[in-house]
Amino acid sequence: MTITKGTTVTETAPTTGGVAISGLTLGFGRGEARKEILRGIDLVIPAGEITGLAGESGSGKTMTGLAVCGLLPAGADLGGSIRFDGTELIGLSQRRMNRYRGAKIAMIFQDPTASLHPMLTIEAQLIDHYRYHRGASKRAARTRALEMLGLVAVPDPRAALRKYPHQFSGGQLQRIAIASALMCEPSVLIADEPTTALDVTVQAGILRLLRRLCDELGIAIVLVTHDLGVMSALADTIAVMRMGEIVEHGDRHQVITAPQHPYTKSLIDALPETDTGSLLHDASGSETAA
Repeated sequence: MTITKGTTVTETAPTTGGVAISGLTLGFGRGEARKEILRGIDLVIPAGEITGLAGESGSGKTMTGLAVCGLLPAGADLGGSIRFDGTELIGLSQRRMNRYRGAKIAMIFQDPTASLHPMLTIEAQLIDHYRYHRGASKRAARTRALEMLGLVAVPDPRAALRKYPHQFSGGQLQRIAIASALMCEPSVLIADEPTTALDVTVQAGILRLLRRLCDELGIAIVLVTHDLGVMSALADTIAVMRMGEIVEHGDRHQVITAPQHPYTKSLIDALPETDTGSLLHDASGSETAA
């Protein structure tokens, strides 16, 4: 990954336990072949809130999340600033970034089967990175794994630890992936389309789980999705992205009921439910682990 030198950034308010992004740019290639992915992103992700990143495919949502986690592919040319608790993340060596990634900043991916190894038990996958980051004993790591599986409402955590990923439903796997992300008590959790591959009933349970985790643990959650309907039920604030830029950002009620940008209006108009007022409901209710 290439770091652009001398990039001018806008000063962004510092955060405690959250992330401040200033003037973030991202491109691939050189000269006429260069492709701009992000074009000056400014965003504060505060602790104890869910920040939604909405927009169509290719708008830059996922790349923003990957940039925060330091997971960009080879050839990425990154500029601007990403600060976590006052520490500049852009330009850190992989060794130093490993202290943050997985431990303080974690990510949940759209397909949990892609992030869980099919040949390893759930116990092995949950405890290994905890022991790596915390230097904990196997017994302490196993106790932590049981605690996290219970927190995300996986039935019979002790039995679940002995099983393999193929023995769980899609909704249960996503809960296990969330438990894995929470093992090291991260301050920031990036959820990239975490419910897209799930049916509507299971999706609702995962959304309620994310809301509860944010409220109970006080972590900063970034919810990446193309679905404003999902966003309206969960996010505290919404940033709408288009072609690598944030075109609108504000309180979810304001963005949903009184959008200012034509693109935001078009996303809302495209929703099956035309009554935007009825979109604004809380993600509350049962958390059945389907």
